[in-house]
Amino acid sequence: QVQLVESGGGLVQAGGSLRLSCAASGRTFSSYAMGWFRQAAGKEREFVAAISRSDGRSYYADSVKGRFTISRGNAENTVYLQMNSLKPEDTAVYYCAAIRSTIVVVTGGEYDYWGQGTQVTVSS
Repeated sequence: QVQLVESGGGLVQAGGSLRLSCAASGRTFSSYAMGWFRQAAGKEREFVAAISRSDGRSYYADSVKGRFTISRGNAENTVYLQMNSLKPEDTAVYYCAAIRSTIVVVTGGEYDYWGQGTQVTVSS
């Protein structure tokens, strides 16, 4: 069982930055590939970024490529999402998720565990 708790969301002006964190419980964090997803009001959940469990391979949605960076600290049981050059269209609830996998996973339905989400609001 893995419990995930996101933090770091908030209100920021367009062009600004935020860093989201997702703290995981348990002693097997390094066995899990991690992902970030988001859901804007009235829209379906969408993939943002994902990272492999140990070698740092990452994958990004085209909409955030070059602006967002996913990273992880296995010693800290934490995954991060650095978000730069934020746009109003990035406004959403951001969720982190975990899957016991050796590869990067971009499909939300395959993930085993989810956090409760953190709100990110970007004003124009």
